[in-house]
Amino acid sequence: FPLRPGGEVRLRHAFIIRCDEVVKDADGKVSELRCSVDLDTLGRNPEGRKVKGVIHWVSVAHARPAVVRLYDRLFTVAEPDAGPGEFTDFLNPESLRATTAWVEPALAEAAHPETGVQFERIGYFTADRWDSSPATPVFNRTVTLRDSWAKQEKKQG
Repeated sequence: FPLRPGGEVRLRHAFIIRCDEVVKDADGKVSELRCSVDLDTLGRNPEGRKVKGVIHWVSVAHARPAVVRLYDRLFTVAEPDAGPGEFTDFLNPESLRATTAWVEPALAEAAHPETGVQFERIGYFTADRWDSSPATPVFNRTVTLRDSWAKQEKKQG
């Protein structure tokens, strides 16, 4: 339930906000959300209305960019050498995706090689031994929070 005009969400560990206006740039892309805050909602739910969703957020004034590498299964099947053809026929082209994420300054500064962290709802990560630095932190996902193989086996069963 993303934040949308007229919609409300809770900012993680903070208040409930309502989107009052969406500002778009000349190309029609969203450049700004103008929101109002319900100051009576810190640590409690509002009475008489249900808020759908929690947004994990980082202060735009303090956030630091970091490279996040999302590793997934190397193969598209559980036993790539069990069937016909070569095991290389089953390589997963999505086994590595890299993206930029915005992190708290303390996390960027603490990104010493092999520092372990959890990114909520995504998984566990380790600061890259060779590529990570305080200027450009790089985090490699080591464990996901969801098991895609379990889902596939459940569908097949």
